[in-house]
Amino acid sequence: MPLTAARRAVPQEPTSYAVEVRDLRKTYRTRKGRFQAVGGLDLTVPLGGVHGFLGPNGSGKTTTIRMLLGLITPDSGAIRIFGQEIPAGLPQVIGRIGAIVEQPKFFPAFSGRRNLELLATGIGTPGRRVGEVLDEVGLTGRDRDRFRTYSLGMKQRLAIAATLLKDPDLLIFDEPTNGLDPAGIHEIRATMRGLADRGKTVLVSSHILSEVHQVADTVSIIGRGRLLAEGEVDDILAATGGQAVRVLVADPARAAAV
Repeated sequence: MPLTAARRAVPQEPTSYAVEVRDLRKTYRTRKGRFQAVGGLDLTVPLGGVHGFLGPNGSGKTTTIRMLLGLITPDSGAIRIFGQEIPAGLPQVIGRIGAIVEQPKFFPAFSGRRNLELLATGIGTPGRRVGEVLDEVGLTGRDRDRFRTYSLGMKQRLAIAATLLKDPDLLIFDEPTNGLDPAGIHEIRATMRGLADRGKTVLVSSHILSEVHQVADTVSIIGRGRLLAEGEVDDILAATGGQAVRVLVADPARAAAV
């Protein structure tokens, strides 16, 4: 579900990072006992550009993102977003954050534009922003079509448009290309790069290295809830030895589009 809120004009502590995490921990109780989802995670997300948050399924990415957004409370550790301690300082920065942490939810019988108009009214955003964000994500030509006729990629782009209504500085996307076809993946990639090129900070989680490599400037790699490596994408790949794997596919043109 897209996350957005009214912007509050408050002074922020100068920082070179959009997000800083130190020794973050979260343990869940299950029927089988205690499960540590995040175990002493350190993480820094530089201001500007696309930052990949890479790790296998179950490595703690979604749990971490939920803690960043104040949706769940960490057991211990420190989170700072734009210099504000989270969750205590979340009201001061929530207007600067847009996030997609679940499958986007919209009224299927309404057009993409109408869905955004309703959301804009609910959060007090000027109506002119609807057209602007539709243009930003490339949906202007399909904005009056019903949501239920949209492809998965278009639905994700509409969700991104919803997060942009308040013109946030930080966008957080949790596995935004899951389930998309090659064309949809390309669309979301281009949208994220476009946001970064306009000065936004984009934090995107993924379990696919090639996906992060193609869209991100910097990356944090985690495993079992802990940081394994962090830095510029090219530097991280070089440090692994730059190994290449050749794969034969049935449709080379379609694979190249991904």
